[in-house]
Amino acid sequence: MEGIKNLIFDFGGVIINLTRNRCIEEFAQLGVDVHEQLEGYNHKELFMQLELGAISTSEFRNGIRLRSNLPMTDAQIDKAWINMLDDVSPVKLDILLQLHQQYNVYLLSNTNTIHWEWAEKEIFSYKGHTIRDFFHKTYLSFELHMLKPNAEIYEYVLQDAGLNPRETLFIDDALVNCKAAEALGIHTYNAQPREEWHFLSNGNASL
Repeated sequence: MEGIKNLIFDFGGVIINLTRNRCIEEFAQLGVDVHEQLEGYNHKELFMQLELGAISTSEFRNGIRLRSNLPMTDAQIDKAWINMLDDVSPVKLDILLQLHQQYNVYLLSNTNTIHWEWAEKEIFSYKGHTIRDFFHKTYLSFELHMLKPNAEIYEYVLQDAGLNPRETLFIDDALVNCKAAEALGIHTYNAQPREEWHFLSNGNASL
């Protein structure tokens, strides 16, 4: 971590564990096949549009209904979509709180309103905290209308936060996202599934 002053974390697959299959199976029970749309790191069609902030949550839900032959409520759709989000290790949350005291810590995530509102309520209320206790600022795709791995979203974060890429470590579970950040001179770490990255608390990250 020598020379690193800024940390940028991804959310899904880095902080929170993901279970795409559980989400896909629950949508299937509602009569909607979303396997192709949710395969891989980059979501497609309605899901991508929602993460880009190109459609509202109401438009998203109505789009899901149009694909199904079964009646479904907003709550059923939201539950199936949120089922992609799994558990978060308390160890990670404690490390984030510690890092917040030592570094400039940011979140950069391809996410959407439904997932993010749930995460703020269920994840980042840990031990009575709020999102501001974990990150100095959050950069969310649906608010920025930009998605990783497009260079423009990394350029925006660097400029908005006034970061020197050489002093910045970006942690993401998608190698393509890491490669895009590296092209701008940002140090990266490709996080593995369910890794708790104790090395960050010990200051032993290998760049």
